[in-house]
This record gives sequence, C-alpha cells and structure tokens, in this order.
Amino acid sequence: MTVEIDKDGDVWTIIHNRPEARNAVDPDSADALFAAFQEFDASDAKVGVFWGAGGAFCGGWDLKYASTLMDDDAFHDEIGALDFPLGSAPVPRGPMGPSRMELSKPVIGAIEGPAVAGGMELALWCDVRVMAETAFMGVYCRRWGITLMDGGTVRLPRLVGQGKALEITMTGRKVTAEECYRIGLCEKVVGHGEARTAAETMAREIARFPQEAVLADRRSIIETRGMQVHDALKHEWTNGKDAIRNEGTRGAARFRDGVGRHGDFTAI
Repeated sequence: MTVEIDKDGDVWTIIHNRPEARNAVDPDSADALFAAFQEFDASDAKVGVFWGAGGAFCGGWDLKYASTLMDDDAFHDEIGALDFPLGSAPVPRGPMGPSRMELSKPVIGAIEGPAVAGGMELALWCDVRVMAETAFMGVYCRRWGITLMDGGTVRLPRLVGQGKALEITMTGRKVTAEECYRIGLCEKVVGHGEARTAAETMAREIARFPQEAVLADRRSIIETRGMQVHDALKHEWTNGKDAIRNEGTRGAARFRDGVGRHGDFTAI
C-alpha cells in the first residue's frame, strides 16, 4: 500500500509510503492520499500528522509519470479531469492529492529529507510544519518547466511574503530547514529522524484541549485572512461565541474549583 494510516486515539498519522520514488506522487498515490484525509476528516480523530516514509517527505509530482502525458489525449485525460468544476460540484483532488481539500481539523507536516516541488506544496497545505534539521524545501520543478499546480503560488506568499515567495519560486533553489524556520516556512526544527515524533507530540498537545475552542480559533485565523479588520472581528466573534457557551463557561468553572492553579495544566 502506498498510503497507510497509523490510528493512535485522537492522533492519526497519514503515511505516504512510496520510498522507492522518494514519495513522489502519481495518480494512484494521489487518490490514496485524498481518500486517507477524507477518512481522517470524517473520523473522531482530533489532529492529523502527515509523514513520508523512508527519509523523504515528498519528491514532488512523479516525473516519470508526467513524461507519459506528452500525447494531447493523455494530458487531457489526467490534467483535464482535474479542472475545477462549475457550480456546486465537488472539487476534485489535486495532482498531488489532498492539496485542494479544506479540512475541518488541523494537520501537522512531519518533514524529513526533501519536500520539493509538489512535495513543498503538500507541506504548505499543512497547518503547521515540523522539519528535521537536515530536511529542505525548494521549487525543484522549476528546472523541468513544470508549474506549481497545488497551491504553492497561493500559500507560499501568505507565509513568507510576496518578494521572498517570488525569489524562492523563480530561482528554484534549495531552502534549508534553518532558513525555512527563519522566514516562517516552518514552525519547528528538530534533530534528524525526529520530525514524526515531534509532530505527534505536538498533535497530542493540541488534542488534549477542549476542541470546539481550538477549531473555532483555527477557523478564524484561516477565514479572516484578507478581511477588513471590522469584518474580521465580527467573524471572530461569530466563530467563537458558541465555543465559549459550550466549553468556556465549563472551563472557567473548573478553574474556579482549583484546576490549573499555579501553572499546573496537567489535569485540564
């Protein structure tokens, strides 16, 4: 199987297991990743971790497969089938699988080795990225005349700003984990081989909190991007008030009764 799910209570780890191709994505693995994240989003799990087996997060779109699309009919059958539909029809998977999905729950990318080209786009799709110190990103598809097709031109400037996004995208250069952390392209750097463990630890930390409030704040951060401040504040209030009623008042009562005093949050 190219995709496996390690289900550990509230935390599910979705594993892309195609190490012989550096976890490059072909249509079969794209379908499998899409299905795995659909299953995660519909489940009772609270946080997902996305990891590539064998020392590579993802080497991008499978270029050996892409080379078979030179015939116009073959190109249309694959790329044309992924066009965004009109009206209310569901959006299909992206060439890289889940890149067009808008999940209701957080996903943490656990990045070892390369996360390049489309693999970088999958990393950008995650809510948070944990990188091993030896991991790296880069728009390596630049050298082969392949565009970013899975959100890279949308998500990269939102994380690092337009100028830096243009420089990284147009040069196609290697971006080390240290630089990723410095420019806001990842949120945590850990030792070689430790990315999955660190990401799962972070996921469990998130999963132990009252989830309605976690998800309300997550939605507000994502949905208010680009809004005028007045509209964003109204949106934040709408997202959060039910969570305060359902969870916050009970949490305040627990604090009143002695839970969490003196900085001890082990029994929240």
